[in-house]
Amino acid sequence: MQDDISGVRLSGRHHAGGGPRYEVVEPATGRTIGHVAAGTGRDAARAVDVAAAALEGWRSTPAPRRGAVLRAIAGRLRTADGLAETVARETGKCLREASAELALAADYFDWYAGLAHTLTDQVLSVRPGLRHLVRTGPVGVAAVLTPWNFPVSIPARKIAPALAAGCAVVFKPSELSLLSSLAFAEICEAELPDGLVNTVAGDGPEITGVWLDDRRVRLLHFTGSTAVGRSIAKAAGPALTPVVMELGGRAPFIVLPDADLDDAADTLMVAKFRNNGASCIAANNVWVHEDVREEFLTRLAERVSRLVPGDPLDERTTLGPVRTREMADRLEGAVAALAAAGASVHQGDGPRRDGWYVAPTLVVDPAQDRPEWREEVFGPIALVRSFTDLKEPIADASATAHGLAGYVCTGDAAAGADLLARLDVGIAGVNVATPATPEIPFGGRGDSGIGYEGGLPGLLPFLAHQSIAAPRP
Repeated sequence: MQDDISGVRLSGRHHAGGGPRYEVVEPATGRTIGHVAAGTGRDAARAVDVAAAALEGWRSTPAPRRGAVLRAIAGRLRTADGLAETVARETGKCLREASAELALAADYFDWYAGLAHTLTDQVLSVRPGLRHLVRTGPVGVAAVLTPWNFPVSIPARKIAPALAAGCAVVFKPSELSLLSSLAFAEICEAELPDGLVNTVAGDGPEITGVWLDDRRVRLLHFTGSTAVGRSIAKAAGPALTPVVMELGGRAPFIVLPDADLDDAADTLMVAKFRNNGASCIAANNVWVHEDVREEFLTRLAERVSRLVPGDPLDERTTLGPVRTREMADRLEGAVAALAAAGASVHQGDGPRRDGWYVAPTLVVDPAQDRPEWREEVFGPIALVRSFTDLKEPIADASATAHGLAGYVCTGDAAAGADLLARLDVGIAGVNVATPATPEIPFGGRGDSGIGYEGGLPGLLPFLAHQSIAAPRP
């Protein structure tokens, strides 16, 4: 078990926090593996002081130098000793998925290192007799709030563009992934000047409230539930603090009759069961054309049965535990309620006696008015219905206020892309289970978020522009 560590890191150094003491429990065993002493509102205020003091030096650092620092962070992430194991133990995801997450986080730093070189002032001649100088710089101090399910890659896709733009960061990670996120912050600090990434673990409303009340915080970047996102947006309103939010999803997964059914089943297994189902872009509502229903369900049930729940550090494991006992209870209760309501249930290997395991589950023909169908599952449970007319899955997807992700499996990629264009979602895949990558924008619509991460759009919220018009010399 790790000794108590501080959840407050300012200028790259630990500080004693007077906030709650969080117990870090390993979901595979239910055993305590560490404790983190969190911070308070006072620590949050000090974090802004430190970030604001560091901002000017980083703002004036040439963009190529900032890019070199980001690339150095990427290199450290790719060679971080023991971090993948920490992520797997703390979140329950399989070790190979934890390693892939670190590689993705490194890719975000590399991508934004390249974009940093594009941040140059412009001189424009757009009106007779005038010259316009457009200066581009950082928006200021950025607050970053992240969830537990991707404790390294989600902070990376926020902090990398912030640093590339020249911002300083105050960072609050989830209390469910503190060991992983604190280790990530330490990797960043090792390459950065003091004070550019300052971490405060603690009570969400308290920490966030301090940051939103501080006019030096010019942007709040959040990933989490829609309910929490609404409360943050409301709190940001009085100060007109801009927000970028990636929130919950309810992704449709549509299998057309011309799809390669083996490939479609494989794609769904990744889109649904990757990260133990704990992904906002996970396939949520599966629709299969009636003509291929039985063939597809047979293939899918075989694959679900082959999943191996177990220790996330064991290379034979293909499905880890969910993060908390409460999550396990909720998911098992949902399956029981669906079965009682008449849905057909097929389950793979059952939960282990130790830890918070949920059997991988296939639920066929749940009623569309059931809350389990209408809401985000966020776990290893696939809900499947069939259709004869595409109007049905499209209408179902349109009935929700969420619009994060969507998937289509078909033998005609162009037709699949046309179908996805009819869904009001921000990111989608045709025969692809993992459509997100650092080079493209990632964001939701409606209740699934505000703004974008990734690509050039992911950099823009961290930038401020000043335009100066003067007579042409």
